[in-house]
Parts: sequence; C-alpha cells; structure tokens
Amino acid sequence: MPSSTRASGITEMAAPLVATASRPGRSSATRDIIRLLWQDKAAFISAMLVAVVIVCALLGPWLLADQARAVNLMARNVAPFSFSKGWLFVLGADALGRSLLARIIVASQNTLLIASSAVILATTIGGFLGLVAGYKGGFVSATLLRFADAIMSFPSMLLAVIVLFVFNPGVENVILVLAVSRIPIFLRTVRAEVLEIKERMFVTAALAMGAKTDRILLRHIAPMVLPTVINLAALEMAFVMLVESGLSFLGIGIQPPQVTWGLMVADGRNYLGSAWWLSFWPGVAIMAVTIALNLLSNWLRLVTDPVERWRFQTSAGAK
Repeated sequence: MPSSTRASGITEMAAPLVATASRPGRSSATRDIIRLLWQDKAAFISAMLVAVVIVCALLGPWLLADQARAVNLMARNVAPFSFSKGWLFVLGADALGRSLLARIIVASQNTLLIASSAVILATTIGGFLGLVAGYKGGFVSATLLRFADAIMSFPSMLLAVIVLFVFNPGVENVILVLAVSRIPIFLRTVRAEVLEIKERMFVTAALAMGAKTDRILLRHIAPMVLPTVINLAALEMAFVMLVESGLSFLGIGIQPPQVTWGLMVADGRNYLGSAWWLSFWPGVAIMAVTIALNLLSNWLRLVTDPVERWRFQTSAGAK
C-alpha cells in the first residue's frame, strides 16, 4: 500500500478522535451537573430556593429598602394575608407598621452576607492550615491541632457570646467570631483527608520528579480535598446562620437599624401572644434555607464522590 494512501487512512481514522477531544468539556460538565440535579428533586427544589434567596439578597435592599423602613402606625401588627394595605403586607406588619415581607427580603442580605463571609473565611484559613498540618506532620501538626483543640474546647455559641459581650456587636465582629469558631472544623477535616491522600502513588511520583511542596499541595492534594470542603462548607453555612440568629435573639448580634432574620425573630418575641407572625415568618425563612443547604450538601456529597456518583447515575438511569 502506498505511503500516501496509508497516511490518509490513518488521518481519516484519527479525525473523529481529534474532533471528540477538541470539543469543549465545560458545557458538557454543566449539562451533567444540571441533569444530576434534576434527577434529585429535593436537591433541585433546594437549589431553586437558595437561588431565589440569593437574588433577594442582591436586589432586595435596592428595590424594597424604603418599604422595609417605612413606618405606618395605622398598619401596626396587621395580620397576614390582609391585602387592605397592599400586596407587600401579605405576611403582615410589625409593631411599627412595617411590611414583614419587605423586611424579610431586605434582611436576607445581611443574613447571607454574615453566614457566607464567615464560612469563606473559615474555609480559607482552616483549609490552608489543614493542608499544612496534614502534609508536614510532626511538630507543626501537633501545634495546629492544639490550637484547634483550644478553640473547640469552648462551645461556639458560648465563645461568640463572650467575645461579642466584651467587644461591640456589629457585622464585622460577628463575622470574625463565627469564622474563628469554625476554623478548627475545616482544619481537622482537611488534615484527615491529606493524611490519607499524601500516601498515594501520584504524590510519591511527584516527589520523585522533584516537585516542590507548594506545587504538590496546591496542584495534586488540594483538588482531591476540595469536594469534602465544599460539602462541609454547605453544612457550616446552615449552622452559622442558626448561630447568628441565636446571637441576634440574645441581643448581642446585629443591632438596629441593621436587620437580619434572627433579629426579626427577637423583635417579635414580645408579641407572640398577640402577633405570632412577627417571629413566625422570619423563623420559617431560617428553617427553609437551613434545610435547603443540608439537602444540597447531601447531593454534593453524592455527585463529588466517584463511587456514589456512579451508583446515583445508574439508579437514575434505571428509572
């Protein structure tokens, strides 16, 4: 067979492979994630709920800030589902006649800002310290673990109460104290993952090829730990929201005129006998987002674990 004919045949055989390899994989990965999310209806509804809350947090203060602050004593403690004052009063009004719906939407910004900022800060610091502790071992690991034990020896709520009682309650202080209280969780979790991953063959091969420590940690180990960290962050987001709500309920969290869902629950506790809706609707918002985040965390654990994802896809395909 002539060499030109043989070369053309090889080119024709390789063309489909080249075309397949050259297709962008990002859109395919996005479709896979959406498909897996759609297969789990509870996770899909949870994702939609979280997306709606995020949109409210971004646009709510811009659209409804004036309505959330507007005092109307003629509408004080208006009962829910009363449209005599307008559609914004569908959830009722508080003791100053302010729309509960508008206040819940506006308060979502501070609630999510505090929770997400605290979790991101704790994830970044705790994850980095966990990588170092797990990979280095020895004295470094022991020192970091004693640091984590010292923080974890105090309950998160008690630690936050003490610190915020000494310092002025505010958004920055609340974020800082909540982040510090959650750092040990990420530190110990990431360290445990790294202790197992660093014994694998690909890490040994990277060391044999002369890779530096920072490259091994960031390029080889960190991507393997990332799914666990994402799952844990979703759970911690829900926990931090509950702690912040508790602090605001005790009066040492966010202070007026700023507002969060926890502060709204605290403001309505004096009217539980006559106007239950003042605390009920913000409490429902906290409960709904917390449950949604927990369901999303379970879904993330399934789709980021190769073994569980394979079983999940197989069972979904059988349906």
